Amino acid sequence: MMRDRYILPSGLAMPAMGLGTANLRGEEGLMAIEIALVLGYRHLDTADSYGNHDIVGRAIKGYERSELFITTKVPEDRLHYDEVIDACRANLRELDTDYIDLYLIHWPNPDVPMQQTFDALAQLKELGMIRDAGVSNFQRRRLRRALEITPIPIANNQVELHPFLYQDKLIDFCHEHHVTVTAYSPLARGKVFDDPTLRMIAADHGKTPAQVSLRWLLQKGCIVIPRSSDEQHLRENLDVFDWSLSATEVEAIDGIPDELRIANPPDFDEFDEQ
Repeated sequence: MMRDRYILPSGLAMPAMGLGTANLRGEEGLMAIEIALVLGYRHLDTADSYGNHDIVGRAIKGYERSELFITTKVPEDRLHYDEVIDACRANLRELDTDYIDLYLIHWPNPDVPMQQTFDALAQLKELGMIRDAGVSNFQRRRLRRALEITPIPIANNQVELHPFLYQDKLIDFCHEHHVTVTAYSPLARGKVFDDPTLRMIAADHGKTPAQVSLRWLLQKGCIVIPRSSDEQHLRENLDVFDWSLSATEVEAIDGIPDELRIANPPDFDEFDEQ
């Protein structure tokens, strides 16, 4: 069921629409984030590896911290217990904030025992440095194991989702276990604009293929974090809550060939199973 926000285990409300900030850097990136905040975005998604904590921190100055929802991620090469603690301290300094709303494991690392990482996340939560913890790029097998060993709830799994990669079994598994799902690369890096099915549905609604893709994911019960530095696109991405796709339209999008994975590191072999 579609919502405009999701309540996480801590009680925090996570907005269903966020701004992805990958590749937003420097003054241009800062301006894009500032424009997004003026337009009404209140959920910003970043990561240690994006190298832009500083501009996110600058952009949010002047806003009540409690009005914002900040997600960031600890990298896969810093998942031992002490490394997670140190990484979070550094992230807080870079963001110039007192706490992180949602702290995610960016990618799994099979060389580090998951128990260490989740124990560290539990400690960060206990210390008030983070409000909720979650994962990213976890497939069902690894997520199932994580749910078995974690001392705290797993609030979110952020994975690649768009009309060309509809991981329905993974989405269903997450929802069955009360794990919210965030879709990254929801516009498939622009490929949605060229798809005839999305173009046809968009024309029928007077919307763009990007808006149709975002609405489809929202109706699947997912959180979306499209990235853009263009003001018009930022506005359009917000305009997805006061209209809906019919069941027939959703089914048509479901039927688009499922063949494109954008984030596919050559040394990561866990994508064979949803």
